[in-house]
Amino acid sequence: MRTKAFHFLLSPQAMARVDQAAASSGMDSYGLMQRAGEAVAAAALKRFPGALRYAVLCGPGNNGGDGYVAAAALHRAGAITNVFHLGEPERLKGDAARARLAWNGDSEPLSAYQPMEGDVVIDALFGAGLARAVDAAVARAVEAVEQAGCPVLAVDLPSGVDGLTGAVLGAAFQASHTVTFMAKKPGHLLLPGRTLCGTLEVFDIGIPMRLVAGEAGTLAENHPDLWRASLPRLSGASHKFRRGHLTVFSGPASATGAARLSAMAGLKAGAGLVTLAASGSALLVNANHTTAIMVKRLEGREDLDAYLADPRMAAFVLGPGFGVGDKARDFALALKERALVLDADGLTSFKEDPAALFGAFAGGQTRLVLTPHEGEFSRLFPDLAADESLGKVEKALTAAARAHAVLVCKGADSVIASPDGRAVINTNAPSSLATAGSGDVLAGIIGGLLAQGMPAFEAASAGVWLHGDAAARARTALTAEDLALNVQTQLSDKSSGSLDQSRLP
Repeated sequence: MRTKAFHFLLSPQAMARVDQAAASSGMDSYGLMQRAGEAVAAAALKRFPGALRYAVLCGPGNNGGDGYVAAAALHRAGAITNVFHLGEPERLKGDAARARLAWNGDSEPLSAYQPMEGDVVIDALFGAGLARAVDAAVARAVEAVEQAGCPVLAVDLPSGVDGLTGAVLGAAFQASHTVTFMAKKPGHLLLPGRTLCGTLEVFDIGIPMRLVAGEAGTLAENHPDLWRASLPRLSGASHKFRRGHLTVFSGPASATGAARLSAMAGLKAGAGLVTLAASGSALLVNANHTTAIMVKRLEGREDLDAYLADPRMAAFVLGPGFGVGDKARDFALALKERALVLDADGLTSFKEDPAALFGAFAGGQTRLVLTPHEGEFSRLFPDLAADESLGKVEKALTAAARAHAVLVCKGADSVIASPDGRAVINTNAPSSLATAGSGDVLAGIIGGLLAQGMPAFEAASAGVWLHGDAAARARTALTAEDLALNVQTQLSDKSSGSLDQSRLP
């Protein structure tokens, strides 16, 4: 995964090491703090020019130092600025102590802050490094600001949000805007942290990007730059069989729609052929509702084994509307040598014995993609789901390694994790995706990409992003049918595609 700088996600600990590396390399650490604080002041003046007062809440560490610098810059700009401190400011050390002296003004205890009409709050209490629940004084300030309806500009991260997991540690400010430095943190993208940040601005304070890149691990924000090179491309020699064959298993006659949504999405994702495999009367129902998608009668395991004798049957989607039970388990295990997207009923069918599924796909190249929502995840990984010490990324990575599969942990902040330790957080999904059938479409997109030979992690990451992009195309009044019809995989670059590059983040 080749990550460009603007897709980096650094844990708070990694960012602290970047700061230390910058200081060790001879950079003026106080100069970096000055640039950070002045960027906050500039954002405050730009976004809240009508403020009657800037109330700067300064914490006991370097985040507070940024706040003191911002307060001094706002004062020089002629703005009414009051500072309120947490803890004993006389005990500040290093750059933060220097920043407080440079403020050269009074400050009052945080407990003395009373929101006034026209206040803009600059939250410089903790930032991304907080690892414990906020104390009562901070919780009271959060409540007072919320009740007063004052806009908040957060420095690095709204105080009370865990920079690694996005979780709220007791209480947290709801920011209108957040200014962070050099790179985003996972807590900026994971819920509820993403919502609490408001709009997010990443400001370059001058630390060499090589130092940031040195600490950037295998976690990134999902973006076409990460998987564009793996997207299937058409050539003059392309034909339908070279573009791959996707098979989607249909449920009974009364539950065929989910599979058809997956099949249509797989076709739109570029698979050369898509077959709906169904039994009995479901075959006729599907035949009456499809054109470019083929149908195949497939009753039981003997039929499936015969079907698998053709090596061109490369990728499968099992689960949407299929039904929970022995047949789903039997079919999934029969596909252990093929690329498989297991979704919905397919996942739930293994709740009593997930190890059987995980063991079947343990050898060789990763070829299993699991797409659980929160409830399905808890059925397959009950211990991880119950572990409150782990964030969503950590749970997904642990589950992926255990399952020998790529995990798509679905939600507004979907996390895609690979057994090899790579992970991305997706951010382009609009709220309109919360509609029946959208997960079936996602399974089909991923299946269609797998059928064309895309590696599992890249196919899943691309599928999730394209799913969000399709929802944006469908705009309002979104249904799953709209979503499937708006899937577009050809991203514009110098060699192919029709998607306007300006639409990419």
